[in-house]
Amino acid sequence: MDISIIGSGSIGGTLAEQLARRGHTVTLANSRGPASLAQLADRTGATAAETAEAVSRAQILIVSVPAGALPGLARTIEKHLPAGAVVIDTSNYVPELRDRPIAAIDDGLPEGRWVAQQLNRPIIKALNTVGAASLASGGRPHGDSQRIAAPVSGADAAAKRTVIALLDEIGFDGFDAGDLDGSWRQEPGTPVYTTDLPLDQARKAIDEAARADTAAWREQMRRTAERR
Repeated sequence: MDISIIGSGSIGGTLAEQLARRGHTVTLANSRGPASLAQLADRTGATAAETAEAVSRAQILIVSVPAGALPGLARTIEKHLPAGAVVIDTSNYVPELRDRPIAAIDDGLPEGRWVAQQLNRPIIKALNTVGAASLASGGRPHGDSQRIAAPVSGADAAAKRTVIALLDEIGFDGFDAGDLDGSWRQEPGTPVYTTDLPLDQARKAIDEAARADTAAWREQMRRTAERR
């Protein structure tokens, strides 16, 4: 499968390596251009490309960039992304510490819904709850009772099945967590976020999430930024 990844940070780079190792054709792009990706591409087995070229190749497009960079991708995605391509958003909003304030999210709009609005495409929210270290080394065989589970949210049931199958390939139990309106249940600070829970516990964590979890996490990020 042709998988393109926009973003070359710890999540994007780790996904490139994991997916290329399993025989997928992986194309990497970032805002700095292909030359900046030469070493990462060589290490992972991916191909470095300009963003427009990467987008045009994608059957699955993984967007793994800071929230503030997402609006700048909209025109390229609109112009170059093939019809039917699945868009996976792995991003998390980190106010003040990394991202400028986003009023709509601060006022209660789920991050996944905001991303879909910025990109003007349906998205699947996934892999935002698994840290880079766990993504790199936490994959386990299918059926392992301690396999890390990851919620997958979005409106398109077929696209979610595609993403869940992809997660299974790299050693994780993806599970349908509903639509984007409920994707706040997998945002930072919630019980499923970076806790590496197995499937039964992860499903329970999604059910037990509260809006206050993420609000408290964001406030902590803001206080951390103020101390710097």
